[in-house]
Amino acid sequence: MYRIALFGTSADPPTAGHQVILQWLSEHYDCVAVWAADNPFKSHQTPLLHRAAMLQLLISHIDVPQSNIALEQELSNLRTLKTLEKAKFRWGEDPEYTLVIGSDLLDQLPRWYHVEELLQQVQLLVVPRPGYGIDEDSLEGIKKLGGRIVIASLTGLDVSSTAFREQGDTLALTPPVIAYIHCKHLYECQNAKKTFQLR
Repeated sequence: MYRIALFGTSADPPTAGHQVILQWLSEHYDCVAVWAADNPFKSHQTPLLHRAAMLQLLISHIDVPQSNIALEQELSNLRTLKTLEKAKFRWGEDPEYTLVIGSDLLDQLPRWYHVEELLQQVQLLVVPRPGYGIDEDSLEGIKKLGGRIVIASLTGLDVSSTAFREQGDTLALTPPVIAYIHCKHLYECQNAKKTFQLR
């Protein structure tokens, strides 16, 4: 069966950690569809257009022989169920769809729009994230909602968009993304606090 990983991220900006996850997904799925998303549970500093452009830079610098990762920005929607509907319109009903989330979203997931309907149609892949343990109670709660859960055999890098925004920590970012941020004059309050250099 053709297996599609659906990976939307609200990362502001996307980091080297996202790049590692995308590379891992490309080795385990036939197709990896990624998009920049707005998370209705938090505010975003940078417009979706720029976050999508930075994601495209991450993807273009991943060396995978099968070239099976693509920015599918048209899938982006505040409601993940609507994203899945778009994916099925794009690829049909036959593929097996896997929704990829970080372990930091497990507590939030039960509050998602029509979550039971969503979980009936996708498998859930949880990527462990440093600092966010996988709580057994949360997993059980999701299973009771109908969730079919797989834990990825990968732990994401210990980097975060927040560390960049709040502390100017550029170790979280890849050189092309840093260059894009400079070019577009993004996150100027961070630039004023701390000058960062291209690696």
